[in-house]
Amino acid sequence: MGKLAPSILAADFAQLGQQCELVTSSGADYLHIDVMDGHFVPNISFGAAVMKSLNRLQTAPYDVHLMIEDPDRYAADFVTDKTEYIVVHQEACRHLHRSIQNIKALGVKAGVAINPATPVAVLEEILRDVDLVLVMSVNPGFGGQKFIDNAYGKIRRLKELREQGAGQYVIEVDGGVTAKNAAALREAGCDLFVAGSEVFRAEDIPAKVRELKALIG
Repeated sequence: MGKLAPSILAADFAQLGQQCELVTSSGADYLHIDVMDGHFVPNISFGAAVMKSLNRLQTAPYDVHLMIEDPDRYAADFVTDKTEYIVVHQEACRHLHRSIQNIKALGVKAGVAINPATPVAVLEEILRDVDLVLVMSVNPGFGGQKFIDNAYGKIRRLKELREQGAGQYVIEVDGGVTAKNAAALREAGCDLFVAGSEVFRAEDIPAKVRELKALIG
């Protein structure tokens, strides 16, 4: 069954807590935490303090996506009782295996993300060590972008490798996920769906969460 992780990057930050509780009560499985540093990606979002401000609220677990340089330096800051995944970019890690092991040593699950221009093949030596692979279906840095179709092939390839025994990772997709492509992404092999603008900018947020959950279930 597919799971939904609304990206809080698209939320109304004046109502961040309320909106995170709203999507959780409507059926969201995770909150996707997009962390941007203005160096690895051309945008700055927020740091650990904003994420931790949600800890006292009734929210889903955190799926933390570090779009930053030198993620080893900051990963520990994002570990809380609600943090389930910390995901780093293959393109940002000089020693990816070490970065993955460092995250696991913090007591959370470790994931690796790849940008649209990065092939799945670069991950084949790390797949047995990761809990999640995140396929970026837009170029990272900004919400609301158009879906890049080559993500379908990457998702299918990751599913094929998993079926061949390459690892037991969750396949996640992030960028341009909507009600129009969610079912096709599920058919391709996606397990975890990140949706930002589609959820938080909907006229009826709970209804949109339920619609997406029905499509990926």
